[in-house]
Amino acid sequence: MYNCNMFTCNTKIRVRYAETDKMGFVYYGNYAQYFEVGRVELLRSIGLSYKSLEDMNIFLPVTKFKIKYLKPSFYDDLLSIETTINEIPKKRINFYYKTFNQNNCLINKAEVELAFVNGKDMKPCFAPKILIKKLELFFV
Repeated sequence: MYNCNMFTCNTKIRVRYAETDKMGFVYYGNYAQYFEVGRVELLRSIGLSYKSLEDMNIFLPVTKFKIKYLKPSFYDDLLSIETTINEIPKKRINFYYKTFNQNNCLINKAEVELAFVNGKDMKPCFAPKILIKKLELFFV
């Protein structure tokens, strides 16, 4: 999605039975994995992969995870994970999420912050230039 000040990617995930708890709700901790899928697919959509970043010795540990649960989701729901970047990263990158069910009902909103770390010395570093160059196309 092109919007002059953000880049958004939508990823579909079908809830599996094993991802639900005794009440039949998606277990709250599974959303972290759903958001990871959203991040990976957002990067893939601009021509980068986590593997390519790791091959450049760039790692992305999570430094902040914040979520607001609004409604439950259930087994076999088809979830749409809307993943957005709304600024060019420097030493950290923030991903914003909205999860919708198949009825377009908002399930939750979240923010995940990751730091760029040099794999050689495990110290913080700046975002790789290739990532910035690819994202700049969406931030006019």
